Amino acid sequence: MDATVIKAILFDLDNTLIETNRASGFAIQKTRELLKSSLALDDDTVSSICDKFKKKLLHEKFDPAAGRSIDEVRVGHWDESIKETVDGSTPSLAAECYYMWKNSRLELLCLSPEICNLLKQLRKRYKLLLLTNGNAQTQREKVEAVGCERFFDAVVVGGDYAEQKPFPSIFRLCFDLLQVEARDCIMVGDSLDTDIQGGFSAQVRATIWINSTGDEVPVGSVTPDYTISTVLDLEDILARLN
Repeated sequence: MDATVIKAILFDLDNTLIETNRASGFAIQKTRELLKSSLALDDDTVSSICDKFKKKLLHEKFDPAAGRSIDEVRVGHWDESIKETVDGSTPSLAAECYYMWKNSRLELLCLSPEICNLLKQLRKRYKLLLLTNGNAQTQREKVEAVGCERFFDAVVVGGDYAEQKPFPSIFRLCFDLLQVEARDCIMVGDSLDTDIQGGFSAQVRATIWINSTGDEVPVGSVTPDYTISTVLDLEDILARLN
């Protein structure tokens, strides 16, 4: 590592600054209750429907040019998941499930007071940029729900561009927005495949992996420069880097 002074910090959003996985689990539970009451289903059948939805979400390929909004696509995920499991699905029930899931998730997402304070303090010393992958509408709804734009010099949503993390092109865009070089920046995120690999490929000063579960780095994966269990430990790493 050289002695380059850090000028900017790039942050991931989901499961780095906000607990998206926890909010998603809560939203699925609320939707389970809706399905159970609407169709009088047993727990196993409801679980099967929800598991199918989560699998469709995981493998989702959204094409804006197809003429359907992300909301319409995800209503379709619920409709298909119900139809693949039981008789009696209706478009209205699928829409109810989707908006229950979507709104419940957004309601639970938040920046903790501790993270708000961290970002306020960091912005006194560094340029801060939020770099998040995902569908543009979905990610901007999260950004608005948690009110985090005020903490950042720029917000970049991968879905607005041809290439998302880990492609170097979107990192170069971020560097240009902040008017810094790659060596001036660090990347902080929870995903080895997108945040850490992307930062490494873009040749940032250092990569910091948020590993809240204590997992080992998988064999063959990129190795982060630093690993912390929560973003609140970032100040310790910055002190070492500076």
